[in-house]
Amino acid sequence: MTIKIKKCNREDLKKLQEVSIETFHDTFKEQNSPENMKAYLEKAFNEKQLAQELENAASQFYFILDNEEIAGYLKVNVDEAQSEEMGDESLEIERIYIRDKFQGKGFGKHLFNKALEVAMAQDKKSIWLGVWEKNDHAIGFYQKIGFVQTGAHSFYMGDEEQIDLIMTKTLA
Repeated sequence: MTIKIKKCNREDLKKLQEVSIETFHDTFKEQNSPENMKAYLEKAFNEKQLAQELENAASQFYFILDNEEIAGYLKVNVDEAQSEEMGDESLEIERIYIRDKFQGKGFGKHLFNKALEVAMAQDKKSIWLGVWEKNDHAIGFYQKIGFVQTGAHSFYMGDEEQIDLIMTKTLA
């Protein structure tokens, strides 16, 4: 197993779209209707939307590779790219997704460490994220690495309102 983290650029758009759709679908298909899943995937991961996100200087994407195969990805946001107003001393982890066959092998921890590295390089005071209140596995992972719940906000999956817990980790 040779792990490498690579920053994504415009040339990675198609691969990013593919892994985004695959990982989101695999993670949430059991808890959501096919109609709402389809609507969300088409809105969040269409080429135009992802291209805008890739070109936004306040957002960064990273692939994690295992022997050159994409195992998952990370998206972080600062400043106005954050999905909530958390201030310029915060970095948002908007997405950490790992493909099914790479689950349980520490890839999520590697991506979290990359987010931490980016936050420290930018002198951020905290890292925060939103996680679906029903995603017990992810909530447990984030609690284990020092995140605490600091709020909640609405997230729409198609026409269904869901609640994301806002979890924050203060940096030393």
